[in-house]
Amino acid sequence: MTTVAESPHAGRLRALASEMLAERRLIIASNRGPVEFALDEDGTPAGTRGSGGLVTALSAVARYAELTWIASAMTDGDRVIARREGPSRFRGPIPEEQMYLLFVEHQKAAYNRYYNVFSNPLLWFIQHYMWNTPRTPNINLADYEAWDEGYVPVNRAFADSIVREVAGDPLAPYVMAQDYQLYLVPGFVRESLPGAIIQHFVHIPWPDPRYWELLPNHMRLAIFESLAAADFVGLQTSRDTRNFLHSCEAILPGADIDYRRSSVWYKGRLTNVRAYPISIDVPTVEDLARSQEVEFYEKRLAPLLGDLNILRVDRMEPSKNIVRGFRAFELLLRRHPELRGRVNFLAFLVPSRQEIALYQTYTDDVFEIVDGINDQYGDEEWQPVRVFHENNYTQAIAAMKHYDVLLVNPVIDGMNLVSKEGPLVNGRGGVLILSEAAGSHEQLGQHAISVATADVEGTERALFEALTMGPDARSTRAAAIGQQIRNYDIAAWLESQFRDLRSLA
Repeated sequence: MTTVAESPHAGRLRALASEMLAERRLIIASNRGPVEFALDEDGTPAGTRGSGGLVTALSAVARYAELTWIASAMTDGDRVIARREGPSRFRGPIPEEQMYLLFVEHQKAAYNRYYNVFSNPLLWFIQHYMWNTPRTPNINLADYEAWDEGYVPVNRAFADSIVREVAGDPLAPYVMAQDYQLYLVPGFVRESLPGAIIQHFVHIPWPDPRYWELLPNHMRLAIFESLAAADFVGLQTSRDTRNFLHSCEAILPGADIDYRRSSVWYKGRLTNVRAYPISIDVPTVEDLARSQEVEFYEKRLAPLLGDLNILRVDRMEPSKNIVRGFRAFELLLRRHPELRGRVNFLAFLVPSRQEIALYQTYTDDVFEIVDGINDQYGDEEWQPVRVFHENNYTQAIAAMKHYDVLLVNPVIDGMNLVSKEGPLVNGRGGVLILSEAAGSHEQLGQHAISVATADVEGTERALFEALTMGPDARSTRAAAIGQQIRNYDIAAWLESQFRDLRSLA
């Protein structure tokens, strides 16, 4: 275990958290927890850090504030922990991270309906504009059952766990519920704990109201009424907050929307709508980039690096727009034969939701275009594209240190933390190519090369511009992005939310 250097914002955040928690407890609720437990040979549960950007970001809270984290029991080890009396104390891989964990155990059929039928893909696809609307979705009995027998009861179970956990406390807690899987939690908690101070943070994009109309009225109305029971709804960007306010105006009957104050008045309650653009734990990422583990992977990757290196790091899913990125690279090689043999494209693609047919098909599409590029332009000594289809964050950080171009071109993203991690650790003055539809574009777009998501031609031109950019221009852009990331890191993100929650106490 190692001790991580402090963020410049850490002192203010720690003082604020101490002041807050002198009065009320802090509860975080998310579908996936910060720790996953596997059973040893003797049946003893052993914990490891959970995966995913949400977990990585929120785990930093435990360095500044004592909290109870409530999550779904997803493994056999989690279920053993769930059946113990009371929350379990956990110390993270960083000594300062300490928290209480409480797992909610669900019936397998209910959890499958909640997660694999309703949350993914239905809600996820709606919020990422991923449906081919003339043909899909076709909401049927299975989706209705997934709502009634999965999404609603699982959200109710989360709320009941929160209420039981704070029973007997003199003051109702701060509750920070997370993301699209738990949209009904604020409403259920408010019913039992009217004095709770509730925030719901949405990590993914918020679409405009007409796209929400794909969802049956009783479902979308329940979601919006629950979110209107929160004191704060947090979103990633100003665009998301505008869409949320527009959606409330369209969907909640009688709601009073104040666009200037960014608030919703509904059924006698005020909900403040705020943009809190999520960021990264700068000291932790920088320490990892200097670690022996990363150095090991740097040595392994060295033979695969060329004179010029393009990099992408994504989950393997349609919203990441991977195929169009490779099409643009193929166009680059066709038009600029002088780059053949000099430029290498390394793609670190994490398997994602392979139980969903569309994701399986998209994975096949990615490998098909990669094979086509390598067959057409490669030879025995040089392969233009190398794909690493695995979940290895440390290896990806090692590669980020050496890119000349980082391609981040999602169809749409809530934020995209790769666009912040890469420039932070890169040592070559690498250029960021960034989709206008990535949430991080609001913060970083001024110093990146911007591309439209469907613009293969424009992405090819952006790749060529980045690869041929002079060193002074490269270093100026990279330094500006790095400064932006350091000025608003994960501690600053948490501080802005804590200040808002404290203002209501």
